[in-house]
Amino acid sequence: MKMKLDSFELRTKNEFDMINITERVHKFVEESGIEEGMVYVMTAHTTTSIIVNESLPCLETDIEEKLEEMVPKDAQYAHNHFLPSYGATGGNCPGHLKSMLCNYFAYFPVKDGKVVRGRAQEIYFAEFDGIQDRTVYMQVVGE
Repeated sequence: MKMKLDSFELRTKNEFDMINITERVHKFVEESGIEEGMVYVMTAHTTTSIIVNESLPCLETDIEEKLEEMVPKDAQYAHNHFLPSYGATGGNCPGHLKSMLCNYFAYFPVKDGKVVRGRAQEIYFAEFDGIQDRTVYMQVVGE
């Protein structure tokens, strides 16, 4: 059994942002030398997600709008108070809740050194809390 772990940094551009990372995951797996196994993709942040879906701008808009309907920015949240541990007022509760709805990881089989995914499945990093520097981890495990 072999394992390889890597990460990459990205900078989001908007409060809500979907960045297609599919090719980065494919390249990582292909360069790992692992032929059969699994690849795991994880965000290191609690207001972001890894989303697997079709790559269409209209669908990205629908995802953003539906998440906003389910978790509106202007609702009353207990998290919106001074947090001594941060020395600031928490105002990003919607980002935390959207992240919970979408999940922080995805995993895919690896066969013949390639990521196995559906024809229309793309891998996105999703941002729910503004313009920030972010880290994504990838680990491939197998033979």
